[in-house]
Amino acid sequence: MYNKGLFSDWVPKPVQLLIIVLLLIVVMPLGGVYAGNLSFMVSGTGQLTEYFMWANYATTIGMGACMPVVLRFKMRYKVRDKVVLLLVLLGLLSYINGTTMEPVIIIASALVIGFFKMMITIELFLPLMAMMGGRGVFYGVFYTFVLSLTQISGYYAVEVSMLYNWQQFFVFAAVLCFVMALICWIFMHNKYFALKVPLHYIDWLSILLFVSTFMFSAYVFSFGKQQDWLNSTRIINASIAAFVSFALLAIRQMTLKRPYLSFKIFKRSNVQNGLFMLFCLGMFLGTASIQNIFSVGVLGYDQLTNAKLNLMMIPGLILAGIVAVYWFKKERPLKMFIFSGFSAMIGYAIIMYFSMVLEFNYENWYLPMFLKGFGMGSLFISVWYYTLDKLELDDMLAAIGLVLVWRTFLAVGFFSALFSWFQYQFQIESLGNLAVYLDGMTLTPQDLSANLKNIQLNAILSANKRIFGYIIVAGFGVLLFVLTHHFGEEKFKYPRFIRLINGKSVIARRRLQERKKLLEEIKDAAGPVV
Repeated sequence: MYNKGLFSDWVPKPVQLLIIVLLLIVVMPLGGVYAGNLSFMVSGTGQLTEYFMWANYATTIGMGACMPVVLRFKMRYKVRDKVVLLLVLLGLLSYINGTTMEPVIIIASALVIGFFKMMITIELFLPLMAMMGGRGVFYGVFYTFVLSLTQISGYYAVEVSMLYNWQQFFVFAAVLCFVMALICWIFMHNKYFALKVPLHYIDWLSILLFVSTFMFSAYVFSFGKQQDWLNSTRIINASIAAFVSFALLAIRQMTLKRPYLSFKIFKRSNVQNGLFMLFCLGMFLGTASIQNIFSVGVLGYDQLTNAKLNLMMIPGLILAGIVAVYWFKKERPLKMFIFSGFSAMIGYAIIMYFSMVLEFNYENWYLPMFLKGFGMGSLFISVWYYTLDKLELDDMLAAIGLVLVWRTFLAVGFFSALFSWFQYQFQIESLGNLAVYLDGMTLTPQDLSANLKNIQLNAILSANKRIFGYIIVAGFGVLLFVLTHHFGEEKFKYPRFIRLINGKSVIARRRLQERKKLLEEIKDAAGPVV
């Protein structure tokens, strides 16, 4: 017997929806580390910050590695057995992360958490899409919910770490996983989704090469500044290892009858342009490191106050979701929606450019964070929708792991590392410029320490402002690209009677649209990965 749902027949529909929402609340924020309590983990373990940045990237890499094979796992095991086992394993891994002091264990655990987490979330997307209807409407609601949930969970991770310690939040997450495992065991059915498929067709060597490619890349992005980039043999060796692993991965796909990855979709125009816009989105999201330097290093905020800044993005995220639902219901073109998202990001960068002063008030954060939230939500929804539009199910599942890693890890990680390097270089340059005005007449021994502190802070502000200036200039170039891009629209639209003469009748087009809609309901379950 097969059952394409998740729950037993006796479970009421409202209860099913409630359990799905609870599963999303528990599973989606799960990770090997939480950005909010990184500083607490560093002080608690005595290890370098770069190790935990590496673990943060590892969760995304694990999710990307699972994507090409997630459908095969879905059809291989019974729903209840798989979900319950995965929740128990996620709880155990969270408990391990909360009790160990070894960063290598946390990194490995984060990688596996991402892999298991993806298997559960794919189960939740199909019933949610069936409830909400179209793919665009689903994206609008889902991304708004998940991105808001991420900000809230990050805030509570900091609050729990401050009230107790950083380990308690991992233990709390583990308890939630065990409770949800018990609930799923009671309410979920014990049937297969479809005809059972074997797992021996999975090429585990390709998965290993995929993981090694991006884990070596994550090491470069995380430790680049600490190891002084190309002056370090470790960074050079890791870069070479990442390149060789990816080359072997690409060569192996050409020899397999059932390849793990497919590079076919990267020839499509919407995928290429979508990847470019996701890369540009990573440029704006990479400003989080510059913002943290300003809020914590210059303004002197504690970790909890700094975490509250991210909560200010939630109104912007909600507005982006409302606009997206309206936009897709009216079937409007994506161009101006994407344009509004990048415009909001540029507005955030412009405000931050003029706000690099020591007298910046806490209330002044509301507008830039609102714009950042709106820009993030609208671009996650619209660009991801455009990138995966009109792709066949097999081709998309075979390449979406690469697209996911590109969006969430490579783009953000690259710009975060780049901004960190530029910030350090510009800061040294600013100190050199300020040193011209320092001598025995202007800097006496009595006020030496106070003046040096102000000089350091002004050097940081100058470096941050310069980086935001370059981002603004690049952002206007992105806006020009969006305005001139066609986004899949036909350049020339022929009259209706010409289309009818060519045999493309209204009935035929409607049948074709219904068939495409049926296929999209299946393939889009993999689309809204975070």
